[in-house]
Amino acid sequence: MFPEEEEPLSSPPQIPGILFVDHIAIAVPPGQLEAQLACYRALGFTEIHREDVLGKDQVREVLLRIGDGPNLLQLLEPLSKDSPVARQLEKLGGRPGFAHVAYRVNSAQQAFEALKAAGFQILDEAPRKGSRGTTVFFVHPKSGAQAPLGYLVEIVEAA
Repeated sequence: MFPEEEEPLSSPPQIPGILFVDHIAIAVPPGQLEAQLACYRALGFTEIHREDVLGKDQVREVLLRIGDGPNLLQLLEPLSKDSPVARQLEKLGGRPGFAHVAYRVNSAQQAFEALKAAGFQILDEAPRKGSRGTTVFFVHPKSGAQAPLGYLVEIVEAA
């Protein structure tokens, strides 16, 4: 129980439009996407989207729905050695693993400006086209108001 006299925790300024976790992304080594996908299907996940994302991302993406809810899991397989996911897999010793958490927002541009003003290190020069017709940008893992977040963040505006 919390005493009623306790002062509420101070709340930082809200980034415009953060709604919920859009997806959790998992990096998958080249050639292992279909095997990983089979494992998730056996767990009851349903494939809802597949796309090769070129440009600076260079990944094959498979988006999975978890059960009947809105929760999504994204599998990312690098299409080239220049892919950021390929570099991330090197850090993971070549094993599949956590890539990033994506948060859904109403306006990627407003969130971009607010995060930049709050001192977060943004990896993109501006919000850009993502998969599924979304608008996205990424926040560096070493960003944070008081301490580094420690993981890559993607901000996603729905199509």
